[in-house]
Amino acid sequence: MGLWNSIRYYNTVKYLQIKSKKLACLKWSIHGIIFISICVILFWKKEYQENSHLVSSVTAKVKGVAVTNDSELERVLWDVVDHSSLSQGKDSFFVVTNAVVTKNQTQGNCLEGPDSGTICSSNEDCTKEYTNQKSNGDPTGQCVEFNSSVKTCEVFAWCPIEGMRNASKPAVLESAENFTVFIKNKIGFINFNYTKRNILPDMNETYLKQCMFNRKTDPYCPIFRLGNIVQEAGENFTEMAVKGGVIAIQINWECDLDWLLHKCVPEYSFRRLDEKNSNKTIFPGLNFRFARNYKQNGVEERTLFKTYGIRFDVMVTGKAGKFNLIKLITYIGSTLAYFGVTIIVVDFLLANYVHPSCCKKEVKSYYTGKKYETVEYQLEMRDVSNREGQDCESSP
Repeated sequence: MGLWNSIRYYNTVKYLQIKSKKLACLKWSIHGIIFISICVILFWKKEYQENSHLVSSVTAKVKGVAVTNDSELERVLWDVVDHSSLSQGKDSFFVVTNAVVTKNQTQGNCLEGPDSGTICSSNEDCTKEYTNQKSNGDPTGQCVEFNSSVKTCEVFAWCPIEGMRNASKPAVLESAENFTVFIKNKIGFINFNYTKRNILPDMNETYLKQCMFNRKTDPYCPIFRLGNIVQEAGENFTEMAVKGGVIAIQINWECDLDWLLHKCVPEYSFRRLDEKNSNKTIFPGLNFRFARNYKQNGVEERTLFKTYGIRFDVMVTGKAGKFNLIKLITYIGSTLAYFGVTIIVVDFLLANYVHPSCCKKEVKSYYTGKKYETVEYQLEMRDVSNREGQDCESSP
């Protein structure tokens, strides 16, 4: 029966109108707060826009020369091929700042020190099948006297073996802070078929030859001094150059593609990624080895470099937004329900906490009686049964 009635009839909500200026003022105040909040979020977070994330490509070109006058390296010129040609992965570049050099290495049998070699007392301790992970070569099976107190296993390796030497301090390429890097970044927002470069339209060849990034005077120049990058990251280049490290160059694109508010320019920021404190990590800094091979009197020789340096990782992030009518309608529709909060608040206050100065006691009692109806189930059922019994007795 209830289902049939629900199909046959239309039900609507019944409202009670209370003539109270104070309640009306409270209602419109809450409406106003909700409306202002919705508008602030709409424009602050740009809820009327459709968003698209970017795709990006990065290239970097380092320039600069340095001359070392170290006792080991002697007077040597380091150009781009020497200090920046070593690849460290996608969207990154590496600059050598310090080096430990082992010259004139040739292949042969030689001794290792106790730090890297295997300590032995006889040839039986030096098996050919066993290779120490710290070793620099392949064991020959011979136990040879390293000094008067220690014997180590002989190895076939590049001799002389690289010694356990610390990085030079100050760094041999401390002047690398004056090197520059030209970063070219092209981004695209697929949803909007929109592309942009960090070389902005008003930048010509003359400008690029003389500009240098400065956060205050030239924040969009794509050419950076390495010393300034490290300083922007809150580090000291002279200290960092000794053992190296990793610096992030972050390029953020927050683009508004609406016609009236169009803006799409890069924002650069910098920070250090690796742990620099030696008490928090075992091997601070960044280093690796490479060699330069050559032939001397028909014998192959090499110079081994243990290089320390700074790796710069270019990280590109961002998104673009553009007006979309469907997004706007969806946002407005989803926020209309917040205006229902007004009814809940006013009803709650009127039923419990409204002061007599707001509305008369009689009005409040009348409203409560109309709004809320209390039904005692057992009493109602008893009255219904009594009436049914009386009807049965009176019937013939």
